Amino acid sequence: MFFSGDPTTRKRVDLGGRSSKERDRQKLLEQTRLERNRRLWLRQQNSAALKIQKYFRGRKVVEVERAKVREQFYKNYGKDCHHVDRHCFGPDSEFLRQLIFFVNAWNMNDFSVLVETCRFIQHFVRESGDVVELFAGTDYLSNHSLVVYRLKRLSFACIQAIHHNRNQLKDQLLMTGEEPSASTAILLQALVLILDPKLPWACKTVGYLLQRNVFSLFREVILTAKENINANGSFGKVSALEHVLACMISHVGQSPCICTNVDPQWSFSFQILTIPFLWKKFPYLKEVFASRSLTQYYTNQMALCVQNHANVLPTDMLNEFPGYACILGNILETTGATLSQPDCSFEMALDLAAVTTFLLEALPPIKSSSREIGEDDMIIGDESVEIVLDDNLQQQITNAIDSRFLVQLTNVLFGGISTAHGSHNEGPDDMEVAAVAAACAFLHVTFNTLPLERIMTVLAYRTELVPVLWNFMKRCHQNQKWSSLPERFSYLLGDAPGWLLPLSVFCPVYKHMLMIVDNEEFYEQEKPLSLKDVRCLIVILRQALWQILWVNPSAHPSSGKFISNTSGHKKHPVEAIQSRVGTVASELLSQLQDWNNRRQFTPPSDFHADGVNDYFISQAVMEGTKAHDILKQAPFLIPFTSRVKIFTSQLASVRHRQEAHGVFTRNRFRIRRDHILEDAYNQMSALSEEDLRGLIRVTFVNEFGVEEAGIDGGGIFKDFMENITRAAFDVQYGLFKETADHLLYPNPGSGMIHEQHLQFFHFLGSLLAKAMFEGILVDIPFATFFLSKLKQKYNYLNDLPSLDPELYRHLIFLKHYKEDISGLELYFVIVNNEYGEQTEEELLPGGKNIRVTNENVITFIHLVSNHRLNFQIRQQSTHFLRGFQQLMRKEWIDMFNEHELQLLISGSLDSLDVDDLRQNTNYAGGYHGEHYVIDMFWEVLKSFSLENQKKFLKFVTGCSRGPLLGFKYLEPLFCIQRAAGSASEEALDRLPTSATCMNLLKLPPYGSKEQLETKLLYAINADAGFDLS
Repeated sequence: MFFSGDPTTRKRVDLGGRSSKERDRQKLLEQTRLERNRRLWLRQQNSAALKIQKYFRGRKVVEVERAKVREQFYKNYGKDCHHVDRHCFGPDSEFLRQLIFFVNAWNMNDFSVLVETCRFIQHFVRESGDVVELFAGTDYLSNHSLVVYRLKRLSFACIQAIHHNRNQLKDQLLMTGEEPSASTAILLQALVLILDPKLPWACKTVGYLLQRNVFSLFREVILTAKENINANGSFGKVSALEHVLACMISHVGQSPCICTNVDPQWSFSFQILTIPFLWKKFPYLKEVFASRSLTQYYTNQMALCVQNHANVLPTDMLNEFPGYACILGNILETTGATLSQPDCSFEMALDLAAVTTFLLEALPPIKSSSREIGEDDMIIGDESVEIVLDDNLQQQITNAIDSRFLVQLTNVLFGGISTAHGSHNEGPDDMEVAAVAAACAFLHVTFNTLPLERIMTVLAYRTELVPVLWNFMKRCHQNQKWSSLPERFSYLLGDAPGWLLPLSVFCPVYKHMLMIVDNEEFYEQEKPLSLKDVRCLIVILRQALWQILWVNPSAHPSSGKFISNTSGHKKHPVEAIQSRVGTVASELLSQLQDWNNRRQFTPPSDFHADGVNDYFISQAVMEGTKAHDILKQAPFLIPFTSRVKIFTSQLASVRHRQEAHGVFTRNRFRIRRDHILEDAYNQMSALSEEDLRGLIRVTFVNEFGVEEAGIDGGGIFKDFMENITRAAFDVQYGLFKETADHLLYPNPGSGMIHEQHLQFFHFLGSLLAKAMFEGILVDIPFATFFLSKLKQKYNYLNDLPSLDPELYRHLIFLKHYKEDISGLELYFVIVNNEYGEQTEEELLPGGKNIRVTNENVITFIHLVSNHRLNFQIRQQSTHFLRGFQQLMRKEWIDMFNEHELQLLISGSLDSLDVDDLRQNTNYAGGYHGEHYVIDMFWEVLKSFSLENQKKFLKFVTGCSRGPLLGFKYLEPLFCIQRAAGSASEEALDRLPTSATCMNLLKLPPYGSKEQLETKLLYAINADAGFDLS
C-alpha cells in the first residue's frame, strides 16, 4: 500500500464476534491434535515394521534350522528311510522329533519321507499288533506327554500333506487302505491307526486336530475328489478317508471325550455335512453317523447354532448347491433310522425339528406337478432373488421327508401326549407346549416348501396330529391360556397370538380330512371330531379370523413364503404367518359351513362375527378397505342379509354408472310365447355385454300371431325372464337333467340332442346373470354341485349323494370293505350310459388294466366321484360360466356359498309372507288400510295355497317370488288401486287387472269375500298373458 500520511495503524475488528486470541487458540489445538495423530501413526508404522522384520528373521532362522535338521535326518535315516526300524518310533528316538520339526507339506521330498514313515508305522503295527508299545515303549504313563505331542504333530502333518497335494493326488483320495502304492491311502491308513478311539491319546489328538480346523481341510479334499468317485472308488469297500472321518466323529461328544469345544463353523456338522450327497460318497460313514448317540450329539450342536442364529454355513459351493440345502438333505437321510429306534429321546426329536425347520425355511419352494412357484414365493428382504436347487438335491430332500419320516417324528414328539392328556380344566404343560411348538413350526415351513399332496394324507390318517392339536387348542381356549404361549413358542416373535402357529398347521390338515371323510363318518360317527367339538372349533376360527382380518390386520399381507436370509437369519415375521392362517382358516371355516348347509348341526349365526355393524357394512362396499378385504376373503363372517344389501348396492352402483354414460341402447324383441326359447336365442344370443346391461324390452306374440296388449315398462320383461327360464331349464328340452331331489344340473349327453348345445349353455348363463342383475327371482332349483361351478369350485365325494345316491352308497361300501377288494374284479374304468348308448372311459391312463385293490380303493372312489361331479359336465359348466360372467363378476358371486347363491337366484322356498307384504303396501283411488275391501282382500290372500299365492305375486309383479330381503325392497312398493269409481253391478263384474311394471293391482270394490276370491282366482289362473293388463 502507499503511504497515506497517517503514521498510526488502524485496529482490526473481527466481525465474527471472537477475539483474535481465541481464534488462534482453536487453530493451535487443531494443529496439536493433528501432530499427535501423525506421531502415533509413525509409532504404529515403526512397530509394525519391527514385528514384520522380527517374524521374517525368525522364520528365516527356523528354515535354516529345519534345513540343518533335515540334512541330519537324511544322514541318520536315509532319504528313503532305509535305516528305520521299530525302535525309531519309541520315545527315546530322535526320528519322530526331527521329522515333525522339519516336515513341510510343500516339499515333495518331505512328502515322500512322510509317506514312508506311515508305511513303516502300518508295517510295525501289523507285526506286533500293539500301537501303544510302538510309540511309548513299555511305560506309557511316564512318556505320555512326549508321545501325545509327537502324534498330534504327525497326524496334522499327514492331513496337511494330503490337503496341499490334493489336486495332484485326486485320483487316490478315495482309495481304500488296501492299495499299497497309493500314497494318500498310506497316509490316511496311518491316521486310522493313530486316531483309534480306544487308544489313550485319542482324545487329545482329536482335540488338537479340531483346534486346527481339520474338517475344513477334509472338506476341500472331498470336494476335489468328488468327480473321481465313480471311476476310482471301490464298490462295497470303505475308503481310508472315510475311516478317518468315522474315527473322529465317533469320538467327539461321547462319554470319554474331554475335547474342548471348537467353533461350530469348523465342526463336522457345518464343514462335512454341507457337502452334497455325502452319504453316496461315504455309505459307511452314514452308518456310523446314524447311531443314536452321534446323531443326537450333532443334532443338538446344530440346534444350539440355530437358536443363536449363527451364520456358520460355508459358501464355497455353486448356487444350486447351497449349504443349508445340502446339510438338510444329509441330515434327513440319516435321522429316519434314528427316529425309528425305540430309545429315541424326546429331546432329540425337538432338536431335529428345530434344525430342519430352520433349514427348510431357507429353501425356495420345491415344484411339483400341481404346484407352480409364484412371483412372491422367493423373497429375501425387499429384493427378488432367483434360487434354483439342483434337481437331484431337491429329490433327496423330498424323498427324505416321506410318510415314514413324518410318522416317526410326530410319534416321538407326541409319544408322551395322548388325546386325553391332562384335565380340561388345566392348560398344557411345558412338555406339551414344546412338542406342539416344534411340530407346528416344522410342518408350517414344510407346507410352504414341499408339495402338499405328498404329505397331507399321511398327516391326516397315519399320525395323531389332528386329535393332539385339537385337544391342545381346545384346552387353551377353554382355560384362556393363549396369551401365555407366545413366549414359549421360540419360532414366533413374542407379540404373536398364541393360536397363530397351531392353527397354521391344524387348519390345512383337518381341511384335507374333511375332503376324504364321508357323510356317515362326519354326522353319525362324528369323526374325526365330535359335532360338539366342531362347534367349538367354529368359534375359535371365527374369533381368530376376525382378529387377523379386522382387529389387527397385517400391514402388508403376503401370500408368499418368507425365506430367511442366510447371511442374517431373521426370525419368521408374524405377518407372513398371519396371512397364511387367514387363508387356511377361512378355507376351513367355509368348508365347515358347507357341511352345515348339507345337514345343520349349528345355527348359521355361529359363523357370523360379533363386530359386524352398520359402519362395517358401509366400509365393505368401498374397495381398498379392511371390510372389503374381509368380504372377499371370509364373507361368511358377515350375515347373509348384510351381504345381500352389499350385493344389491353394487349392482345398483353399476347400473348408475352405466346410466351416467348416456341412455342405454334400446333392444326390442318380438317373442312368440309358444317358441320363446328359440326366438330369444336367435335374437338375443349375439348381444354384447353392454347390451345385456342395458334395457331390454319384449313384446309377446300369442298363439294367433297377435301382439299381446300392454306396454313393457319392466313387468313384461320380468314375465319373459320367468317364462324363458322355465322353458330353457325344463328337463324335456334336454339341456338339463334332474337329480332324485328334482334339482337341475347340465345334461352330460346334451350334445347328442342339440348340435349347438354349448352355445345354448353360454346363452342360458347370460340369461341367468341378466335375471340376477335386474333383481328378478326365477324358480330354478339348481343342484349344489352345479352351483359350485359358478364359484369355480371343485366337487368331492360328499357332493355325490345329491347326484347319484345309489352310486354314493356303493362307493362307501367299497371304502369300508374289510375283505380283499381285488376279488370284486373292479378296474379303473367307468361306464357312461346316455340315452341307451354305453361308453367306457378310463379313470387313469391304462385304467382298464389296473385292478382296484385295498391299497388304491380310496383313489378309485375319488376318481369316480370326480368323473361324475366334475369331468362329465365340464364343457357345459364352462360355457354356462362364461355367459354368466358377462354380467356377474366373480367377486360378487364369491360373497355367497352355494346355498345362499340359490336363494339369490330363486328366493326363499318358504310360503309368501302376507303380513310383510301388507306392511309395505300403498293404496290409491280411495282405498286405505282400514277399508273393508282391503280387509277382505288380505283375508282372501292369506287363505290361498302357496301355489296360488305365487301366481298372485306373478300376476301383480311379473315374478312369482318376492324380493330376497322382504317386500320393503320391492321397487316400486306394491300398490292396490280402486278400479271402478262406483260399485255398480257392471263394475263389480270386472276382473282384477294389474300393471306389473308399477307392481300395481287394480281391484274393483267387490261386495263380498266370496266374490273377491272367485274373481281374483280367475284372473291369476287365466294364463292370458298381458291381455288382462
